[in-house]
Amino acid sequence: MTTAVVHALGALAHGAAHAPAPAGCGCPPPVVLADRADGTVVRSGPVVAKAHAPGTDTAALAVRLRLAARPGLADILLAPLPVEPPTAPVEATAPHVTPYLAVVHGRPVTLWPHGEPVDPGDPDAAPWEEAAVLLARLHSTELPASAPAYERPPASPAGWSRGLPVMRGPAKAALAVDRMRAARPGHPSLAPVLAAWQRLPAWARDEAPAPAHRSRFLCHGDLHLGQLVRYPAPRGRWLLIDVDDAGIGDATWDLARPAAWYAAGLLPPDVWFRFVGAYRAAGGPALSAEGDPWPELDVAARALTVQTAALALAKSAAESRDPDDVEQMMIESCARIAALPSELAAEHAS
Repeated sequence: MTTAVVHALGALAHGAAHAPAPAGCGCPPPVVLADRADGTVVRSGPVVAKAHAPGTDTAALAVRLRLAARPGLADILLAPLPVEPPTAPVEATAPHVTPYLAVVHGRPVTLWPHGEPVDPGDPDAAPWEEAAVLLARLHSTELPASAPAYERPPASPAGWSRGLPVMRGPAKAALAVDRMRAARPGHPSLAPVLAAWQRLPAWARDEAPAPAHRSRFLCHGDLHLGQLVRYPAPRGRWLLIDVDDAGIGDATWDLARPAAWYAAGLLPPDVWFRFVGAYRAAGGPALSAEGDPWPELDVAARALTVQTAALALAKSAAESRDPDDVEQMMIESCARIAALPSELAAEHAS
C-alpha cells in the first residue's frame, strides 16, 4: 500500500472523528490495522477508514453499504459512517451515488465506527453462539420484491437478484483456487485440492447460477470470527462487519467455515454443537430444526475446505515455506473428500 493512500485514510478517519478537527489537535497518529491485498484499514480514534481492493465493483459495494445502513439491520450489521472529507484527496463519488463511499487514489474508501474485535488470545471466550444468532437473524431478513430505484444498477447484470448483488462466496472460492494454481504449479498438494474442487457442483465453483432454493437468503458471504466486533467498544453488543461479499445466496455458506473446521478437527465438537444449536434456536432457516445438519451443509463445507486449503498453499508459497500443521490439516481434508466414492461426493450436490 502506498504511503499516500495510508495518509489519506488517516485524514479521512481523523476528520470523521472530529467534525471539524480542532486547531492544534493533539490526537495520536493514525494506526494501520490491516494492509492486505483485499483492503487496507487505518484507525484514528473512534473511526476506521478502509480502502477496498483494487477492481472492487463500486456499484455493488454501494448497494451493500446502503444495506448495512438500514435501521432494520442495526442489531445485526455494523452501519457505515457518511464520508464527508473536506480536505482529503477524494477524486469522485462512486457510481450509483451513496453518502457512504468515496474514491481515494483510485480506491473505493469507506468509514466505520471502531468496534472491539474478538480477542484471539482468549479462544474460550470466542462468541460462537452470538455469531450463530446474528446469522440466523440475517438469514431471516425479509427481502423486498425489488430494491428501491437508487439501489438498482442501470442494467441488471448477471450476479444481481431483485436489485441486490449475489453473495460472493463461490466467487471467492474460485479466486482462491486460481491463486493456488498460479502460486504452486506442479506441487503435489494441488492434486487432492483440485480433485475435491472438481467434485463440487458447478454453482459452488462459480461456474453456473445457484439453484433457486440456494438463492433466496440474505447472506454475509465471508463469516469468520474476525468479522465480529463489539460496538460500542469495548462492551457493546456483537455485530457483523465487512459487507464486501454480502448479498443474496445460499445461507449454508455462512455456516460452512466453522463446519469445515469441525470436519477437519480444528473446531472442538462441543463448540460446533453449541454453534449449530444456537443457530437453530434462533430460527435460522438454513438448517432444519432437528436432526443431522450435515446433508444441508455438505456442499458449502466442502467448498470452504477447498478454499481454505487453496489459500494456505498460495500463502505458504508467497512466504517461501511449507504449509504449517493447521494448513496441512485442511489439505488432508481435501484428500479425504477426493477419496470419497463418487456417489457419496455427489449425494448432496444440488
